[in-house]
Amino acid sequence: MTSLRKETEISGNGLMKNKPCTVKFVPSKTGRIRYFVKDAGPFEADVENVLSTQQCVKLGDGKSSVMLTEHLSAALAFCGIDEIDIHVNAGELPALDGSAKEWVDLFKKAGIEKTGKTRYYTVSEPVYYLNGKTLLVIVPDNELNITYSVNYDHPNLANRWVSLNTKHPQEIIEARTFGFYKDLKKFQTLGFAKGVTLENTVGLTDNKYTQSEYYTTQLRSEFEPVKHKILDLIGDLYLTGVNPLNLKAQIIAKEAGHAVHIKTAKMLKEKLIECK
Repeated sequence: MTSLRKETEISGNGLMKNKPCTVKFVPSKTGRIRYFVKDAGPFEADVENVLSTQQCVKLGDGKSSVMLTEHLSAALAFCGIDEIDIHVNAGELPALDGSAKEWVDLFKKAGIEKTGKTRYYTVSEPVYYLNGKTLLVIVPDNELNITYSVNYDHPNLANRWVSLNTKHPQEIIEARTFGFYKDLKKFQTLGFAKGVTLENTVGLTDNKYTQSEYYTTQLRSEFEPVKHKILDLIGDLYLTGVNPLNLKAQIIAKEAGHAVHIKTAKMLKEKLIECK
């Protein structure tokens, strides 16, 4: 099992509601990732506790809940942390820089303490979700491979396929959330995306002629929005209770999102087997 060496905390505003929030991480020996929201709880970071996938992932137990958990879940996966108590004083986690980078930096600074060997898993049989153009397939393999495809009405992101490079995980860790700039006011009117800034979100523009103007901000790496989809997928599959980065499997996702990730994660949870 892996936890932190010492307590640590971080504060910031939420991406959806733009409300301030402080998150404190307390090392534990429970073998679980547990949330305590506004001193209520606990409830586990488990796929069965997903309350909503509208715009982001919301976890809870009916008595308390917290949303925008996917980037934190991905950070826990990349750091190999599988037991920690998370104390939150608001209903939404901080957006920070819109990726998993600041979470990972926080954990590394606090110190990561591992006991025992890393356990690897695969699937007893293929797991798949298919609905029209949307696809998510997980099949056994000798090592982990994740490939994600998007097809947006955007000159740089039409029929775009990107794979996880396990030798350069930082490109996934630091990939920021994104959206079409033209839709921002509409989402804010509906009560979402109130905390969006040029620093925490990559805006997609409609410019079809000048590549430097395809986005509202400079990308951290090529095809950063697709890499963020991989980040989201890792965070969502982490809710199975098994770190997806420890899977020996081929994972292919096409034009999917949180709802599909979570539906597939529920099926995956029943098919996971430890590698001998």
